[in-house]
Amino acid sequence: MGHCVCFAKGAAETLKLNMALILLPVCRNTITWLRNKTKLGAVVPFDDNLNFHKVTRNMFSGIKNRMNGVHLIASLQVIAVGISIGVGIHGISHLACDFPRLLHATPDEYEPIEKYFGEQAKSYWHFVKHIEGVTGIIMVVLMAFAFTLATPMFRRGRMKLPKPLDKLTGFNAFWYSHHLFVIVSTLLIVHGIKLFLTKKWYKKTT
Repeated sequence: MGHCVCFAKGAAETLKLNMALILLPVCRNTITWLRNKTKLGAVVPFDDNLNFHKVTRNMFSGIKNRMNGVHLIASLQVIAVGISIGVGIHGISHLACDFPRLLHATPDEYEPIEKYFGEQAKSYWHFVKHIEGVTGIIMVVLMAFAFTLATPMFRRGRMKLPKPLDKLTGFNAFWYSHHLFVIVSTLLIVHGIKLFLTKKWYKKTT
């Protein structure tokens, strides 16, 4: 497969990290709920995590008070940009490099990887129609939608759209669109499980 798959997998590894980091702002509520509303609090030391969160929260609160929230927002924007770059590199590596090489490989070149991909594909559709392709496309569409509604123009209601599209602006649109990341996170797990090249679950990373 060469360098194409290396770029794709490298970008996918950064995506996993950034997709986990983007969830940090909502973890505090989840941990509090697990500690107070479930029996896990008797087994899992949530209080240690809470102390850690208090330290980080106070640190961010101090920065937020001094800089009007610019630093925290900028940190989340950097993570979002990292996700966008990772998605771009991962997708382009597959679409512009991996798939053409598989489509145009000679029989001798294709033979060693036939056990992973099956009979040699005749078109891009062969790759897109599988779970990997479908989940990848859905994730990109949902993330693009959520990221677009997170921009200041949409989030603060500065964008004036005709009805009924006017419901896509304002804080509520931003807030509810970000709940799409629950779906994206689920699809990310499915996308990673259904790898072409690795079939054993304990060897799968991305």
